[in-house]
Amino acid sequence: MTKQTILGRVTQLARANINALIDQAEDPQKMLDQLIREYTGNISEAEQAVAATIGNLRLMEQDHREDVDAAREWGQKALAASKKADELRAAGSAADADKFDNLAKVALGRQLQAEQEARTAEPTIASQTVVVDKLKAGLDQMKTKLTQLKSKRDELVARSKSAQAQNQMMDAVKSIDVMDPTSELSRFEDKVRREEAKAVGKQELAASSLDAQFEQLDSLGESAEVEARLAALKSGS
Repeated sequence: MTKQTILGRVTQLARANINALIDQAEDPQKMLDQLIREYTGNISEAEQAVAATIGNLRLMEQDHREDVDAAREWGQKALAASKKADELRAAGSAADADKFDNLAKVALGRQLQAEQEARTAEPTIASQTVVVDKLKAGLDQMKTKLTQLKSKRDELVARSKSAQAQNQMMDAVKSIDVMDPTSELSRFEDKVRREEAKAVGKQELAASSLDAQFEQLDSLGESAEVEARLAALKSGS
C-alpha cells in the first residue's frame, strides 16, 4: 500500500458523515454495528501502514544523522591530516607531507559525499514528515469517529429499548381499554338490579295474593252477616 493510498483512505474514513449513513440505513443499529466493525478493522490496518511509514521515516532520519556525523568526522580527519602534512613539510619531510595531504584530500572527498547524501535526503525527509503528521491526525480523527459511533450506537440502543417499553405499555393500555373491567361491573350491576327487581315483583305478587285472600275472607264475613240478618227477619225477631 503506497503512502498516498494510505493518506487518502485515512482522510476519507475520517471525514465520513455518520449521521448521513444512519439516515440512509433501514436498520440504524445494525448499520452502526457494521460501521463500528469496519472502522475498527480499518483503524487497525491504517495503524499498521502508518507505523510502517513512520518506521521508514525514522530510518531516513537515522541515515541522515549518520551522513551528517560522517561529514563532520571526515572533515575533522581532513583537518588533522592537513595539519600533519604542514608539520612534516615544515620539518623538511616533503614526501611524508604529500602523503598526509593526499589523506586529507580523501577525507575531504568522503566529507563531500556524506554532505551530498545528507542534502539529498533532506527534502524527502521533510515531505515524509508532513505525510506522517497528516496520517497521525487522520488516525486521531478516525479514533474520534469510532468513539462517536460507539456513543451513537449506545444512545440508539437505549432509545430503542425505551421506545419498545413505551409501545408495550401503550399496547397494554389499549388492551385494558378494549377489555374495560368497569364494563364487566356494569353488566354485573345490571344483573343484580334485575334480580332485585324480580324479588320486588315477587314481593308485590305475594302481597297482592294475600290481599285478595283477605278480601275474600271479608266477603265471606259479609255474606254470613247478610244470611244471619235474613234469618232473623224471617223469624220475626
